[in-house]
Amino acid sequence: MARPLSPEKRAALLQAAIHEIAAAGLSASTSRIAKRAGVAEGTLFTYFATKEQLLNELYLELKAEIYGVIHKGFPVKGSLRDRAWHVWSVSMDWAIAYPEKRSVSMRLNLSEVLTEETRAKSTAMRAEVDSALAGVEERIAAKGLPKGFASSMMGAMQDAAMEYIAKKPRQRESLKEKAFDLFWKALS
Repeated sequence: MARPLSPEKRAALLQAAIHEIAAAGLSASTSRIAKRAGVAEGTLFTYFATKEQLLNELYLELKAEIYGVIHKGFPVKGSLRDRAWHVWSVSMDWAIAYPEKRSVSMRLNLSEVLTEETRAKSTAMRAEVDSALAGVEERIAAKGLPKGFASSMMGAMQDAAMEYIAKKPRQRESLKEKAFDLFWKALS
């Protein structure tokens, strides 16, 4: 009879993968991931049949974490601006607090390793937020820009804001608010 899988070992493998991928990119070896997690490489493959499965599950774990943060306290009945501010603010706070996780999530999102099933699951996780922010996309569409442009614009403007927040951490809240105001004006 096979031993049950340990949630702690699985979590350690995922955490080790975050560190190794943040440092070495998606080419990080499974042996280094296993070593960092304190397990044998064969143990990694007990939890994840392939490296691709590890990467897909890691992506879903990261997305579940960030969407969980966004859903917590989400002002469903708030104005469109309030809902957009909530997503802006909490996602930036998460990205600043967990730069390795953010980096790995972005690398995985841009890679070809993610399956259609993984992408569909990720999309389903954010469906409530997408629905609540549909008005943002409608404003962008009215300007003749493609679906998803508002999200990409938000991400790019958050990146710029975080670059300056890293240089001037005492101005974090002010820079976050001013950058959001600029984003919001761009939608008008």
